Amino acid sequence: MRTTSDERIARMTFASVYPHYVSKIEKKGRSVEELHQVIEWLTGFNEPELKDHIAQGTSFEHFFHKARLNPSAQLITGVICGHRVEEIENPLTQQVRYLDKLVDELAKGRKMEKILRSG
Repeated sequence: MRTTSDERIARMTFASVYPHYVSKIEKKGRSVEELHQVIEWLTGFNEPELKDHIAQGTSFEHFFHKARLNPSAQLITGVICGHRVEEIENPLTQQVRYLDKLVDELAKGRKMEKILRSG
């Protein structure tokens, strides 16, 4: 069952949020290349595919429908936007919050191998 919040997230475009991700990580001294590495790890989308999603104004619903979600994504835990990501019931909302959490970890200076759940 989708809530109003879930519907809003589903309709939101990746392109509308992406500049906020860039701004957040650059303010903390991280690079766009690192951001793309994190997004690719989670979704499987390489840089040209990301640029296509941005240019096309892809909704988060379509973006994550096309994504090849990393099997280790369920290892992403913690609180983002006041919710524990591992307890979010709507799969799409959870996937968007996974991405938010990874961007947050990148901005906070966490080591890349920890962000990518590899060590």
